[in-house]
Amino acid sequence: MERTAVNPWEWSVALGYAQGEVVTGATRTLYCSGQAAMNADGKPEHDGDMGAQLALSVANLEAVLGAAGMSAANLVRLTVYTTDVDSLFEHYGVLAGWLGAAGVAPTTSMVGVTRLAVPSLVVELEGTAVA
Repeated sequence: MERTAVNPWEWSVALGYAQGEVVTGATRTLYCSGQAAMNADGKPEHDGDMGAQLALSVANLEAVLGAAGMSAANLVRLTVYTTDVDSLFEHYGVLAGWLGAAGVAPTTSMVGVTRLAVPSLVVELEGTAVA
């Protein structure tokens, strides 16, 4: 598989994401449902704590990727949904550190929403990965 970032402007690279990405030679695509701060029993964790919820959301997305034989390095698309954009930016290092450690800057969108499926959740991550 070969990935080629498409960045007609360089400002997004400094923020850790590409404007587009061309993928060739991929044989498998994984579409991940939104991953939030839910424990293994399907119960929400860390009520209202953005940092802890973001860390658990990352761990849950990583678990889905791992179960498919992939990792963060395979992410080509990431959508971040949050009920509090300002708070997310305060804790964005959790997500940026995970992506940086994987050496990946997937195309990314951040979307402010009124609420998520479970009212106590404040962040949810949805990804697409290729291998």
